[in-house]
Amino acid sequence: MTTLAAVSSPHETLTIRPLQPTVGAEISGIDLRRPLTDEVRDEIKAAVLAYKVVFFRDQELDRAQHEAFARRFGPLYIHPSVKRTANEGITAIHPIASDAFKELENRRAAQPAGDQWDGYHADTSWRLDPTWGAVLRAVTLPEVGGDTIWVDAGLAYRALSDEVKERLAGLHVVHDFRDALTGAGLDYPIVAHPIVRKHRETGETIGFVNFSVHPWIVGLDRAESTELLTAIIDQYRKPEHQVRFTWRPGSVAFWDNRAALHYAVRNYGDTRRLLERVLIADEPQFADI
Repeated sequence: MTTLAAVSSPHETLTIRPLQPTVGAEISGIDLRRPLTDEVRDEIKAAVLAYKVVFFRDQELDRAQHEAFARRFGPLYIHPSVKRTANEGITAIHPIASDAFKELENRRAAQPAGDQWDGYHADTSWRLDPTWGAVLRAVTLPEVGGDTIWVDAGLAYRALSDEVKERLAGLHVVHDFRDALTGAGLDYPIVAHPIVRKHRETGETIGFVNFSVHPWIVGLDRAESTELLTAIIDQYRKPEHQVRFTWRPGSVAFWDNRAALHYAVRNYGDTRRLLERVLIADEPQFADI
């Protein structure tokens, strides 16, 4: 079903076209280089909450416009691995390059067999207060391949058996990003988040595990932790819980990090692939602890 939303000018109509029933929608009829009205901003935010991830095509944004768009949805978070330069100064733009994926694959291959999970993840879940949103822009793409998959974490949770849901209730899972942080000369304490949680804005129950940061369930032995984590990732892997996006020049994705996990498909060999990401900070949640 196509949804017609508000206009950003008398000459633009925001059109929202769902790609899957609960996850993924394409938004057209808008030029993201232009400042957003409050009304249009709210329509886009509502679509992100409803569909977990939204996509824009044919958007020729520069870095400043990319940051300006993201900033309309909250304060920006500067990832600690972003390199500062004398020319650019401090920027929230975080390059997501194919070289980094190679490094990640090498680290994963060196891990024990029981810790080698498919890389379904949410950004900055290793923080006490993870970022709520992310805006990713295509810069350099392979001719073919390099799609990104997003998973509806609420739908994946609902598909678990009642027995598994009961066993997961009240449990916390570790999000351990120390290997990447220490490699960059940084440090951060190990964080554990609830596996089952309520989405702060929608109230939806989410099954939340980041499989790229050495997950293990607090208080369980390795075998039982692996059993339960396998039940979760098996739901993440199901196509009926996913939307798959093929990048083109000018493509932009904007997703809710609290409701969706994503997976970068690495099937383009040694071809260079570069996307640039801006993260949007969430409100502090210390009162929830």
